[in-house]
Amino acid sequence: MGLIFDEVAGDLPLVQRVWTSSCDATTDFASAVKTSSMIAFARSGAGSWSVHLRGPETVSTAMICEEGTEYFGVDLRLGASLRLFPPSGLSNQKDALLPTLSDGRILLDNRGWEMPTAQNVEVFVHRLVRAGLLIFDPLVDEIRHGERPRGLSERMAQIRFRRAVGLSHRKVVSIEQARHAARLLTAGSSINDVVTAGGYYDQAQLARAMRWATGHTPSELRSGISFLAL
Repeated sequence: MGLIFDEVAGDLPLVQRVWTSSCDATTDFASAVKTSSMIAFARSGAGSWSVHLRGPETVSTAMICEEGTEYFGVDLRLGASLRLFPPSGLSNQKDALLPTLSDGRILLDNRGWEMPTAQNVEVFVHRLVRAGLLIFDPLVDEIRHGERPRGLSERMAQIRFRRAVGLSHRKVVSIEQARHAARLLTAGSSINDVVTAGGYYDQAQLARAMRWATGHTPSELRSGISFLAL
């Protein structure tokens, strides 16, 4: 079967989704552009776990899932991040790898944290929030929806947005636009309909956006080729 992927909506305010993935055969896939940061846990075929903090991605990346590997993680809400690791420093696969102790715990902020499982990873996230390590800028939602927070100039609002998210507001809009179009294509919508619904000028612009965002053409996406935001 190759790569097996599953996701559920997060139950916590700062979690977009919880996902799991495994590979029973070595599989190539495309990791699509995304706006959110994530905390990801990976188990190698030898059985050791690693913990990755990953930021937003502004270009699709070809990746390989090795046979026997397992992954799970949480995608954080836009504007949420670990205080010690700003999203801008983690963008485009510049992951921060958290150390693991000999007893399997995670070393973070000079403390040992119990390694979570896919079933209780949101408990781990909740503990990070309570410890003040996972933070959220509430002004991100206002700026994202075209509002300017009171008392901030347009320039300062954009600087604050970029600091909290790791991307400019304009880049976030273009990524969300492309991901929406890609979902429509994989659901079987016609290319012409997606050009209109996605807000693109013509098929050529849509094709460029899909190649940049997912690594595939619109026709490939309509044929069922999968892309993931991992």
